[in-house]
Amino acid sequence: MDAFRKVSDEVFVADTSIVQLGTEHIAFLKTQARTSSRKRSRICAHRSSEDALHEMLIAISADSYIHPHKHTRKVESFHIVEGMVDVVVFDDAGTIVDVVELGDITTGRNFYYRLSDSMFHTLLIYNDFLVVHEVTNGPFMANETILAPFAPPESQAGDARAYIASIRRAVEARGRHN
Repeated sequence: MDAFRKVSDEVFVADTSIVQLGTEHIAFLKTQARTSSRKRSRICAHRSSEDALHEMLIAISADSYIHPHKHTRKVESFHIVEGMVDVVVFDDAGTIVDVVELGDITTGRNFYYRLSDSMFHTLLIYNDFLVVHEVTNGPFMANETILAPFAPPESQAGDARAYIASIRRAVEARGRHN
């Protein structure tokens, strides 16, 4: 991808004034996500982590563990480009308080959501890959993302898989399903 600067194995930044993304970029992101350690990849349409507005096209493998987290002083929104996902929202103790069912336009689910408050959340992905257009406010400050203490860290892969399986069962028990 010539118009993108590689920041890491999973992050690429657009270096053009006009950013255009299509199916070839989705294929590129999926390829990158397959080989990245965290099983996800993104193209940032914003040029710098200091920008006031951050827009990203992100491919996330169903094998990727999204540690439940919340953001201080941030709003985020997703537009689902491809796939189906449940955004699971938790209170500070780890109890599920909401499940937002999303999918691309072919699924019949809502395809957009916005989280305006600082609440723990994670993703349950129902396809090999989820592709989302995410928008959030910048600048990016790593210390403004709080990882949920009630969930295992990414480094404990077995525990993380078991945790996500338990969240899937809890979501299904609430009457939600893919």
